[in-house]
Amino acid sequence: MNPTHPGPRLAVLVLFAGAMGWLEGVVVVYIRALLGVLHGAAAPAPDELTRRLASLPWLVGTEQGREAATLVMLATVAWLAAPRLLPRVGAFLVAFGVWDIVYYVALYALLRWPPSLRTPDLLFLIPPGPWWFQPVWVPVAVSAAMVLAGAWLFCRPARPVR
Repeated sequence: MNPTHPGPRLAVLVLFAGAMGWLEGVVVVYIRALLGVLHGAAAPAPDELTRRLASLPWLVGTEQGREAATLVMLATVAWLAAPRLLPRVGAFLVAFGVWDIVYYVALYALLRWPPSLRTPDLLFLIPPGPWWFQPVWVPVAVSAAMVLAGAWLFCRPARPVR
């Protein structure tokens, strides 16, 4: 394996991010059970979901900590994947995008949810805000763009230092 060629490192990065995305989907299966969302059932409306989250006050902080840890893990593997800043940014974008897309693939495989890309979802809890409720197609489209832009940044040849 040629250590200067980015292809094998990109493949390992995608494999890591895919495994993380699947694990994230499994975690959300458990969270849905905690919130009383039956297997395969539609997610509650945003106001109902907020009410259910409030009924388990420890869950929001726990989830925010998990989300922060996920971002740290993605940033850490991106740092290890490349020797310079722009390829590291690219690696982070690829890892984040693959992770997020595989997360939705896992949810569909495990729960048959979301039934449509138009289905609303609660995307993140950090920082808290109403803008995090979006149809699934929004994070999937953003993630696909992140993968493409990130792969370009990760794989482009380094400019010679003058």
